[in-house]
Amino acid sequence: MLKLSPKSPALLSALFLIASPLALRLHAQQPAASDAAATSSPTEAPDKYLWLEDVNSPRSMAWVKAEDARSLKVLEADPNYAKYHADALKIAQAPDRLPEPEQRGDQIYNLWRDANHVNGIWRKTTLANYITKNPTWTTVIDFDALGKQDHTNWVSKGVRCLYPGTRYCMVILSSGGEDADTQREFDLKTGKFMPNGFILPRSKQDVAWLDKDTLIVGRDWGPGTMTTSGYPFILKLWKRGTPLDSAKEVFRGKQTDMGVNGYTLHDAHNHALTVFTRNITFFETQTFILTPSGPKQLSIPAKSSISGLLDGRVLLTIDQDWTPSGQRQTFKQGSLLELSLSDVLNHPDALKPSIIFEPTADEFLQDVATTRSRLLLTTLKHVQGAAYVYDPGLTGWSHRQLPVAENVSVGIVSTNPTDDDFFLGITGFLTPSSLYLGAADTGSLALEKTEPARFDASKDVVQQLYATSKDGTKVPYFIVHPKDMPYNGNNPVLLNAYGGFQVSETPYYSANIGKLWLEHGGTYVLANIRGGGEFGPAWHEAGLKTHRQRIYDDFAAVGEDLIARRITSPQHLGIMGGSNGGLLMGVEMTQHPDLWHAIVIQVPLLDMLRFEKIAAGASWVGEYGSVSVPSERAFLAGISPYNQLKPGVKYPEPLIFTTTKDDRVGPQHARKFAAKMEEFHDPFFYDEIVEGGHAAGANLQEQASTWALTYTYLTRKLMDQ
Repeated sequence: MLKLSPKSPALLSALFLIASPLALRLHAQQPAASDAAATSSPTEAPDKYLWLEDVNSPRSMAWVKAEDARSLKVLEADPNYAKYHADALKIAQAPDRLPEPEQRGDQIYNLWRDANHVNGIWRKTTLANYITKNPTWTTVIDFDALGKQDHTNWVSKGVRCLYPGTRYCMVILSSGGEDADTQREFDLKTGKFMPNGFILPRSKQDVAWLDKDTLIVGRDWGPGTMTTSGYPFILKLWKRGTPLDSAKEVFRGKQTDMGVNGYTLHDAHNHALTVFTRNITFFETQTFILTPSGPKQLSIPAKSSISGLLDGRVLLTIDQDWTPSGQRQTFKQGSLLELSLSDVLNHPDALKPSIIFEPTADEFLQDVATTRSRLLLTTLKHVQGAAYVYDPGLTGWSHRQLPVAENVSVGIVSTNPTDDDFFLGITGFLTPSSLYLGAADTGSLALEKTEPARFDASKDVVQQLYATSKDGTKVPYFIVHPKDMPYNGNNPVLLNAYGGFQVSETPYYSANIGKLWLEHGGTYVLANIRGGGEFGPAWHEAGLKTHRQRIYDDFAAVGEDLIARRITSPQHLGIMGGSNGGLLMGVEMTQHPDLWHAIVIQVPLLDMLRFEKIAAGASWVGEYGSVSVPSERAFLAGISPYNQLKPGVKYPEPLIFTTTKDDRVGPQHARKFAAKMEEFHDPFFYDEIVEGGHAAGANLQEQASTWALTYTYLTRKLMDQ
């Protein structure tokens, strides 16, 4: 699937985007033995499966291997599995896939995996060559060869390059896909790792360039230097040619924060701005700018983020209403504002923002990116994508809408700080993903590449329908179904959603869903429930913390609407979600066990009384609340799938998927939930692969296997009856 919405914050790894449907697309902290007392109150039974939280213990791994073997023996023997696996692997390794571009100067870079490059190669070509039908590529880094040399299963996590991104880069390497990484300096000019360059050993870390000879580094500096969420809260400046332990502290948050990060923004007029953010929660930050006299706090809202620097203007996105000090005007949440760079540097406590974009009743900001001289925006209007180019003129901003089709998703794939070229990605459920090359200075847009169709979509159609939630809220959802679908309640339906962290779920082309589900007569549904960002920050905030039941009611309402329309029935209705969406699946299973017949629970949170003590869980209290707050603890206990599993209830037989090396959510939730089901003699399938991190697998083969097992399970449950 073409990635349409690249995120830029350095703490992206704290967010889990297993959204559409598993974009298996941001150090696990082990609980101390004394934590057991914290898991139970006088009215709660002790947690008898706490031992499964010890991720790599022999006892835990023996349990995992036994459950894997039991489930795989059934699913891999199913007549559908071999064909599904062959189809999924063919899709994953297709040589004519769209090579997603990274623009760096006059070069296009791309990370590519195929049958001969399991972990991938980072390669490059020119723009002129890239837009030809069959580009000629030059390999820059072969990650399979590097892993063989280092005796490590290196998975690429991208690069962070010194502005303008054309020479010095920190290459980010992960062992098996985990969030913790190793970073090494690479010279794009020579095509080699620098022999005496910067090298950062394994840690969950945040690294950015201050200048050619200085890195801003946040990492595990030793005992007491990581937050309770497992992220760094101390930033240091590390000078080239000096030992890492000689780096000088430049900024410090608190151990109770989610974490801190630092970065430097540049524009084409030689302006620069170094920013430090203290992430108090996932959504609330304090923002500082580096001045000659040290960091100074910027008087902007807690729920806001700096989105770029263009022509001496600092771009600011706000997720809460804001009336700046000393001013009368209130800026609406979801707006994009500009601040004078001069004011930011010289008067950070007396800012005078002005509007660039303000949301309307039905159009909401999604992504922001800059080229050399222009600003790009994408928006959603009734969950339909649009894109705009904004020009920072002397008397204010002018803008034009780019000519993209209706009823599609639009995403900014790549921009280039050295010119005005950019790539947009366009995709839809039945529309193979396409890449458009644009010129921001002229507003032109030209189709350059389209993914070949991977399944027969000629018999299908897409509709947008609405369900009514428990509180009367209208909840939109997309449904992809055969044109001649009978309304008899017997159609096999797969319903997916995410419902959290202001993540918008939009139409997208999934070859796996098309080939392994739609072509076999299945119907696919994507629900835009609250908790997401499809209708701006307020849609997300409606489901925060103790209001989260609204999210779960929205999802159930979509399922009930599908049944009321006689599109399907509980016997033929399956649901699937990952990460935060995995929590959604667990809640729906325990709250509405009679509404579904199949449930795919992927890399999930499930024990909501322990989530703060597992992996990076403490970073998400801004979304879920905390057990340390009595009212929030009571709510979490009431919706926690692990705690709400009851003996004697007839639950659907779920497929539970996780990975041992998931150091973000952790495999502990999935294990404990499955173990309790086993205790209650409830049937389930369990699949835990070792590598892959918070994803479907560390390479294309593992991912193909995961999808084959998933759709084999769904076919057994919803079609083969």
